[in-house]
Amino acid sequence: MHPATHTAARTGCAPAPGRAILSVSGPDRLSFLQGLVTNDVNRLAAQGIVYAALLTPQGKYLADFFLIAQPDAVLVDTSEALAEDLMKRLTLYRLRSKVTIERVEMAVTRGIGQAPEGALSDPRHPAMGWRLYGQALTQGDPVDWDAQRVQACVPETGAELVPGESYILEQGFERLAGVDFRKGCYVGQEVTARMHHKTELRKGLVRVVIEGAAEPGAPISSADGKAAGVLHTRAGNRALAWLRHDRAEGAMQAEQAVLHWDKDANTTT
Repeated sequence: MHPATHTAARTGCAPAPGRAILSVSGPDRLSFLQGLVTNDVNRLAAQGIVYAALLTPQGKYLADFFLIAQPDAVLVDTSEALAEDLMKRLTLYRLRSKVTIERVEMAVTRGIGQAPEGALSDPRHPAMGWRLYGQALTQGDPVDWDAQRVQACVPETGAELVPGESYILEQGFERLAGVDFRKGCYVGQEVTARMHHKTELRKGLVRVVIEGAAEPGAPISSADGKAAGVLHTRAGNRALAWLRHDRAEGAMQAEQAVLHWDKDANTTT
């Protein structure tokens, strides 16, 4: 497996809340998943962990998850809120594939800094640290994971990612190593590939600088008063926002807050 290599100055870890683990076993497990998810499952052999998503046939987000290689199975680490629906959908797609899909109880620890033996680097961004499966560890000071996500411009289910609505490329999945454009067909691949081959995305998740009071979900208005997007997770004077790029120049407004696109963050590349 690909070991965790993140070397932040401070170390902190704790069990990840609200996670569910599914196990996909059987001789067809890799080919079964390869035909469904957005990333190349064959990378598990070298990396040990892969970030991916399941989409609707129309290319809209349904669930995101980590795939973790095991000797005789692939674990699917997803949000508890998505687990039941994801299990049903995987079972529906099983058809004649020789796979078994079941829920398993397993501790998941996430942390930053010095990683314990067996931990895997979060493939989305170095700021997201590492993940350890099968052990519940607590060490150091609590990690502000919302601040880490805002720093790295990483979306999360229930905040930025909305099942049945979000498009993964607008949410940065290419930058977060969550999609592969050379692997061949998967559910929603045609729409995703079309979006990828456009000259550029005209809207999507970015980081903003924000001053003043505004709640997540607040609509954002452009400098000339037009609808420009939606405010999401905030950490201090930075936040994530879904913006129409053509309306994101200059000072924008969300409730009592003024915000600017933080283009220097390199979060859209």
